[in-house]
Amino acid sequence: MEKVILTLRGTDVGDAWCARLREQVAADLLDLGLPGLAINVRDAEVRDSLMTLTTMTPPVVALVSVWTQQHYGDQMLAATALLQKECDEVAAYLVTESVPLSPPRTAPGRRTDGLANVALLRRPADLDEATWLSRWHIDHTPVAIETQATFGYTQNAVVRSLTPAAPSISAIVEELFPQEATSSLHAFFGAADDEDLRHRMDRMMASTAAFGANKDVDTVPTSRYVYRDPFAGQSD
Repeated sequence: MEKVILTLRGTDVGDAWCARLREQVAADLLDLGLPGLAINVRDAEVRDSLMTLTTMTPPVVALVSVWTQQHYGDQMLAATALLQKECDEVAAYLVTESVPLSPPRTAPGRRTDGLANVALLRRPADLDEATWLSRWHIDHTPVAIETQATFGYTQNAVVRSLTPAAPSISAIVEELFPQEATSSLHAFFGAADDEDLRHRMDRMMASTAAFGANKDVDTVPTSRYVYRDPFAGQSD
């Protein structure tokens, strides 16, 4: 089974658009028989999050994660065509998924409690892939978990883009935080006080700088909805 993440970009998307994506579009995607489906959408619950960075125009307003038997098969072609009708730009990426911290399982279609902060990373030109992956996966992962109030952490390394003119992205990272993290840095980093916050932020910034994740990055605050868990029934 393969995982594909599609980014949806657009302007003037409000609550009605978000509701349509969560409800009608999700149902249409499930009708394709996909083994797994999750939707992250920048809706009213998280739209004003402090942790927002944007380099793309138009910005990313939703991400759709699809599990399929063939990234080049009819299911993916149909899913991509369906989503292209819903926004200005759709880009699809074949990814390899690592899960250092498993997110909680929820009932199908139910919002996961909290903020799902999604980061779109780009590998710096002066770092070869092996070094970049080592600094990200091996060096940075424990720092990210230790310095933030993260209760779910999924890393998706991009293998390649699947759609023409897709923006260059090296990785797509999803981290789950308490809902309070949308408006509080202390809640985002799990800091006890201002001194603890400075210490955590300093560690985090030094770690991200080591693999170039401190610049040329998009962070998209989203709500997470899992409609079909491809691993349901498996033990953690």
